[in-house]
Amino acid sequence: MSAKGYKGRRDEYDALLVKELQKHRAELVVLAGFMRIITPTLLTAFPRRVLNIHPALLPSFPGLHVQKAALEHGVKFSGCTVHFVDEGMDTGPIIIQAVVPVLDHDTEDTLSARILKQEHKIYSRAIQLYAEGRLRIEGRRVVVAGSRTGAEEFLLNP
Repeated sequence: MSAKGYKGRRDEYDALLVKELQKHRAELVVLAGFMRIITPTLLTAFPRRVLNIHPALLPSFPGLHVQKAALEHGVKFSGCTVHFVDEGMDTGPIIIQAVVPVLDHDTEDTLSARILKQEHKIYSRAIQLYAEGRLRIEGRRVVVAGSRTGAEEFLLNP
């Protein structure tokens, strides 16, 4: 069910999408390349059950052309983020992120390619954590039960 050919309002499309998802008893909605703001129609039907991936370390660089923006800003790290979807653009609670160093010779294409490899890893990991019931939202934070990140861990580039 493609949104591209739909001529009606976004909320009407989302209502049709909800009907289709409910017909198939979907428990989780996983967006990839959807490129549309989700309306409350879908978010109400699947509360805290819509995931999205973004090719930047949110909250930095939401929206489009994020590698170009990262390179223009001279950041030393970029990456990708899986988050719960809310009514804003790339503003929902963050589940997992992967950090990718920005190299001196990077272009939008080379940086995008390295980030895409990490997107494939963390999206499946976020879905796994959800399926295992290990995610709990506390305000804006997503707490992952059993996570093992140490307080002294860090990354440095260069």
